[in-house]
Amino acid sequence: MKNKKGIIFLLILLAIVIGVFLLNKTGKPGEHDDFAKCLTNAGLKMYGTDWCHYCKEQKKLFGKSFKFADYINCDKNKEVCLIEGVKGYPTWKINGESYPGVQNLETLANLTGCNLNE
Repeated sequence: MKNKKGIIFLLILLAIVIGVFLLNKTGKPGEHDDFAKCLTNAGLKMYGTDWCHYCKEQKKLFGKSFKFADYINCDKNKEVCLIEGVKGYPTWKINGESYPGVQNLETLANLTGCNLNE
């Protein structure tokens, strides 16, 4: 009887923890959601890998909003990255021009005409 109450308590606690995690992960929009969507609509693409330190640094600048950026993972799309001439990570491309390395958000705004403060 005592074990059943303990198991039920743990299950309820686990459900609460999972619920809080899911709300934090998906509940609030990211700070740069509209900006990242604008970059994608403008045709800007980021080529990188999941293991690349500089790519991780670039993604941090966007925070949760990076999910709206057009990101090509070169480990999973080697042929695409080869065709696009990607030589280092991250590489941003728009209108046939490459911009290697971590780019600040203001630079990306200037390349696309997107408003960073949308």
